Amino acid sequence: MDDLAGFLRTRRARVDPAVVGIPTDSRRRVEGLRREEVAHLSGVSVDYYVRLEQGRATQPSEQVLDALARVLDLDETERGHLHRLARQRRRTKTPGGRLRPELLRVLDLVADAPALIMNHRMDVLAGNRLAGLLLGRPPADLNTARHIFLEEAERGLYADWENCTLDVVGHLRLAAGRYPDDPRLASLIGELAMGSERFRRLWARADVRARTHGRKAYRHPLVGLLELHQENFALPGEPGVELLVMSAPPGSPAEDGLRLLAGLGADSDTARPTVNSRIDAPPPLG
Repeated sequence: MDDLAGFLRTRRARVDPAVVGIPTDSRRRVEGLRREEVAHLSGVSVDYYVRLEQGRATQPSEQVLDALARVLDLDETERGHLHRLARQRRRTKTPGGRLRPELLRVLDLVADAPALIMNHRMDVLAGNRLAGLLLGRPPADLNTARHIFLEEAERGLYADWENCTLDVVGHLRLAAGRYPDDPRLASLIGELAMGSERFRRLWARADVRARTHGRKAYRHPLVGLLELHQENFALPGEPGVELLVMSAPPGSPAEDGLRLLAGLGADSDTARPTVNSRIDAPPPLG
């Protein structure tokens, strides 16, 4: 699904030669750095770097990867992705899907904020009542990547839809690097590529993003704009699984909106977390 060669090509294409001290003129036809320029700046032979981009080189050393990361100006997330791609021959087992009951009790405790448990494919494994009210559907029935690209592009639930799509693609790129043998992840990426032209364009950029916290804005049809803050918590002992909690600043319009939303759904039969029934059986292992 993802490979070292493609990642290197997209990263060098975005480096401005002038920034690394390489003069340019109107005759230059290459976007970003040439392969021989990356090799020279990284201290490796041109032949070896060409073989890296062609997928023919043996696993590069830590020193070579660090040098490439420096020349290509990779951030911390991209550096980690580069190292994982270089080690893909050491396959990582795809995580299973069963949730511990203790995690569902944690969702029970989150009453005043939408909260979800999500895996590396962006499948919602469980969600609390307020998350279902925010999304307008049982949260455990959805995959958020599919929801954003194929269902909500024109409906307007996500107030910052374009930035959401960047986050989704960046997350899936990281997941593809961590779990290259996950058939369900490959199927999802193929489905999104077939159904969304924007997804195809963003995927081709090979950008990676690790979203740990940040602003999430929703235009809810009943309570209006909700500007929330999302925190992502990695769950110990649950590879690839995160707890997402979306909170509102005290005294803010968003806090009033969440309170109103909770009141609108007070009589619904969704008081306990909903659980994705598709996770009862572990997925095929890579």
